[in-house]
Amino acid sequence: MALSDIRDVAYQLALEPSDYDVHGTYRAKVRLAALANAPSRRARYILVTAITPTPAGEGKTVTSIGLAMGLNKIGRVATANIRQSSVGPTLGFKGGGAGGGAARIEPLDEALLGLGSDLFAVEEAHNMLAALVDDANHRGAVRFDPTRIGWRRVIDVDDRVLRSVIVGLGGKINGPARGTGFDITAASEVMAILAFARDLPDLRARLGRIVVGFDMGGRPVTAEMLKAPGAMTALMRDALQPNLMQTSEGTPAFVHAGPFGNVGPGVSSVVADRIALARADYVVTEAGFGADLGGEKFLDLKCAASGEIPDAVVLVATVRGIKSHAARFAISGSKPLPREIELEDMTALTEGMPNLIRHIENVRRYGLPVVVAINRFPTDATTERKAIREASLDAGASFVAEHSAFADGGEGCIELAETVEAACTPQIASFHPLFEYGSSAESKIETLATRVYGAREVAWDTEARAELERFVAAGYGHLPICMAKTHLSFAHDPSLKGAPSDYEFPIKGVRLAAGAGYLLALAGDIMTMPGLPADPRAAHIDVNEDGDIVGLS
Repeated sequence: MALSDIRDVAYQLALEPSDYDVHGTYRAKVRLAALANAPSRRARYILVTAITPTPAGEGKTVTSIGLAMGLNKIGRVATANIRQSSVGPTLGFKGGGAGGGAARIEPLDEALLGLGSDLFAVEEAHNMLAALVDDANHRGAVRFDPTRIGWRRVIDVDDRVLRSVIVGLGGKINGPARGTGFDITAASEVMAILAFARDLPDLRARLGRIVVGFDMGGRPVTAEMLKAPGAMTALMRDALQPNLMQTSEGTPAFVHAGPFGNVGPGVSSVVADRIALARADYVVTEAGFGADLGGEKFLDLKCAASGEIPDAVVLVATVRGIKSHAARFAISGSKPLPREIELEDMTALTEGMPNLIRHIENVRRYGLPVVVAINRFPTDATTERKAIREASLDAGASFVAEHSAFADGGEGCIELAETVEAACTPQIASFHPLFEYGSSAESKIETLATRVYGAREVAWDTEARAELERFVAAGYGHLPICMAKTHLSFAHDPSLKGAPSDYEFPIKGVRLAAGAGYLLALAGDIMTMPGLPADPRAAHIDVNEDGDIVGLS
């Protein structure tokens, strides 16, 4: 199908030419003025999340895009609001997050390789603040506690050797030497602020609240104190404008803000959602990894930032994903799934079903209807899909539907589209967050560990508890929690499959993200900077004689 001119895509949403700036033929930046010009909300708001995935993923983005196209097929105006791809995994093992097959964002290469300057604006703003921190430390403008400078640097490349570094070597002229490190850009607090900011003043205010460290008196040092947020906002001004693109069938798609649900919020932007909610019948958005990660953060963090509550939650499940939670399969993060997982195996499916059931139960705790979307693969047996349907309904899912968006695009998602519409009509949601925001940070962590992840108790690293107590003493104990943990298990350990219980959930670190509005708790051996696999995707990407990029999909 030929791509539509982006102006024709904008027309579907009643966006005026004055509401956006065209960047080439197939992408536009939607101006924030479109918020002021928008009518009042009329869209249904759909969150797409998933079971605990295999390392290859279970097609959550494909489902989000396919559902939006399916809704358009049945005569509804719908948008797919997805996260921007990080260049790191695009060139690493997992690949980009722009869908695939007949359900993807177009142009795909543009979607996967940074979308102009958005990711680089986040990187530049973040690292400029890091430079100001070290300059203030060098000049003595701030009497930093050298053990409590918390602002690391970022880069959008999987690079394990940058996880821990020493800066300031070479004598006094280069500043005090100190240990620090790099995170991947998607894990930056600036990226989370981009996702949560409601408008430009809110972006500026959040950037000013960033805490970069503490002084010798234990007082927080903010970006505002270093006179950084003005320049940071200038660097981020255009990045705050959502990218309007299209799906493989010309359905409008907003592609904006950060991707990593295991080390950050993992949600697309509040701004993009607000613009779309006023101009569509349905806004389909996604959250990173499983419902225990991005889904939980969407419901407990993003909803608080935006004030918008989803009308229904779509939980993506696959036959292979459920079977991967049976103990019999050896699954590695850097190798293809074993061929045996594609064979009909009702015993393995039954053994893995507790993972699906717990995810359904967790989402239902929020008072929202759950639609289980079975993403069909050609190797699935009819008996296996039937068993998933029955188990889902028994666990409390409101509806179950199958789809084949990867192979058939919007046509393969008509059943899912009709089912989602049924879940929203009449309105049967009665939303309530998982925990009270006035509760202590420690109790919030315990609630996540025991009620969502199934742990018996939290095991605190001594320094992690001490750091949390210092944040509480500084006045940040009321903030909600953003958990950083593996996406391959409910637990902290990726080898604990299914629905593990009666185990200790270890907290090994706590970081403060005051601008984004949360405390980041690090569970187990989670890394905020990935490493490359033995055979990275970068080795298979090239530019052919016609100038086309090949090897991305």
